[in-house]
Amino acid sequence: MKKYFKILVVLGIISTVAACSPNSKLDKLKEKRASLKVELVDIEGKIKAMDTAKVVMLPFVESMAAEVGVFKHKITVQGDIETDKQAMIVAEASGLIKSILVKEGQKVSKGQVLARIDTEILASNIKELQTQLDFAEYNLEKQNQLVSRGVGTEFELKSAKNQVAGLRSQLNTVQTQSAKTIVKAPYSGVVDEIVTHEGEMATAQSPILRLVNNQEMRVTGNISEHYFRTVKEGTNVEVFVPTLKDTFLLQISSVGNYINPTNRTFRVKADIKDNNMLLPNMLAEMHITDLVLDSAIIVPSVALLKTQQNESYIFVLKKDGDNYKASQVMVDLISQYQGKAAVQVLSKEIKAGDLIVSAGGRGISDGDVVRIEKR
Repeated sequence: MKKYFKILVVLGIISTVAACSPNSKLDKLKEKRASLKVELVDIEGKIKAMDTAKVVMLPFVESMAAEVGVFKHKITVQGDIETDKQAMIVAEASGLIKSILVKEGQKVSKGQVLARIDTEILASNIKELQTQLDFAEYNLEKQNQLVSRGVGTEFELKSAKNQVAGLRSQLNTVQTQSAKTIVKAPYSGVVDEIVTHEGEMATAQSPILRLVNNQEMRVTGNISEHYFRTVKEGTNVEVFVPTLKDTFLLQISSVGNYINPTNRTFRVKADIKDNNMLLPNMLAEMHITDLVLDSAIIVPSVALLKTQQNESYIFVLKKDGDNYKASQVMVDLISQYQGKAAVQVLSKEIKAGDLIVSAGGRGISDGDVVRIEKR
């Protein structure tokens, strides 16, 4: 560097002297100056070659390791928890609530009496009809005797028979109505809520209590018709219930045979046996496993890139000195789930543990040398 400055000083002196010296000396000085210029260019070249501040900037990418193993794809939909044995028990006859024989939270058996409705009026009607029927049957017997003696007429006999039949039908109807004043449990369950009380008037179809049996339940969900080919009876499903923070492992027990034209979905159901935790209408998530690959090449979903022809590819990184070289590999996407993609390799090769470009791939080309950050 000192020599460089000396040369500059000398050139300056020569220029000054040349302005004052004779022509003979001037030519020599010009030759000297030209020689020094050549030497100066050579020195500048050496200085540039020795400049350590110059750094080659390589593209920076993030990477993740490829995997080879089991790949599962799941469909997640909202599920509805239901039971067929959830009913509001209603009165089938009108009258005063005479007694309610159960309490809320009480377990009852099928056929057990739950409530009674006052039957005083019906009992009176039954007694009256029974009296009329007894007399009609007596009259019919006498008419039979008269006809057998040749005294009675056929018309009177048929009238007596018709009266007996009509009264029997009326009596049967009233007795059936009387039986309906006794409210019984249609199935075994738990009395969840009592909505009426003793002494209140009940009319036909007015609610008395709610009876629930949660032992056998089901989870239902509506799935896009896109998955109709892969979701079948026996397909595994995980049912997550946020309220309980618990997951139940079930299987699809039935698949709908109808596509809803409004949202293009079909219905699936998973049965729950011997339930003692779930309640009807709880929130649930159904995670249905519709695809299982036993040995698949798995790469990050973000690593997948597209060509202008819409073909999928990824970049695989190979060690190149202190850095890595990016190699473009064409692939076919099989499926992707939760940030991972199962692919079929169409060119070159991918092994478990190979580094895949997960971010920054859009700025590089096949064969580029890059710097990486592993994730």
